[in-house]
Amino acid sequence: MQNRALAHATEAQDRRGLVERAYADLRRRIIRNELTPGTKLIEAEVALTLGISRTPVREALLRLEGEGLVEATPPRGMQVKPLSARDVREINEVLACLEAEAASRLAASRPGPEVMAQLDAAIAAMDAALAARDHDAWSEADYRFHCLLVELAGNRHLAETARLFLDRAHRVRLLTTRLREPPVYSNANHAAVVEAIRRGDAETALDIHRAHKRRWSRELDRLLDRLGLRD
Repeated sequence: MQNRALAHATEAQDRRGLVERAYADLRRRIIRNELTPGTKLIEAEVALTLGISRTPVREALLRLEGEGLVEATPPRGMQVKPLSARDVREINEVLACLEAEAASRLAASRPGPEVMAQLDAAIAAMDAALAARDHDAWSEADYRFHCLLVELAGNRHLAETARLFLDRAHRVRLLTTRLREPPVYSNANHAAVVEAIRRGDAETALDIHRAHKRRWSRELDRLLDRLGLRD
């Protein structure tokens, strides 16, 4: 009886591992636009590619559907969820609120040297990527900065919610980076937020980040037009 229970536990653990593997692989490819919006996701084909059965693939797809990265298509299919201008704008609006609150909370907490070192490293990576004109490296460094901002703010629920939207916004970041002028102002604004956090100036951190998001919203509207995205 004990051996049977152990076998069942091992089997369940193996299945969870396969689900996690399928989920992580598909999620990464969707966010990086390797699987472009509208791509059909056939369970059998995905399972064959990953070398696993269809059941963990199905569970992974359902998990991704809950995150808004894939959607059901009649009669029983799935596809990478297409981007719409309205979705992108609304995601940006939500993040503007969450990130500004995170910046304010983080500054008010007067973080120590270890936390500041993480933020400084993120800014340095953005500056290095900008200097090298490495679009992909800049996008990853910018994404990392925004993730750090919400993760270090001290509110688990804020961070969990923001991460869902940050990953969806990262799809757009990777699509638009090459269409933008060099994002000098983004680096400067992020660095200014970090300096306000270092001083413990919550109000200034909040104001700078809000101003940054307003400017980004105007630029985003132009980029969405260039991408041909509609509401």
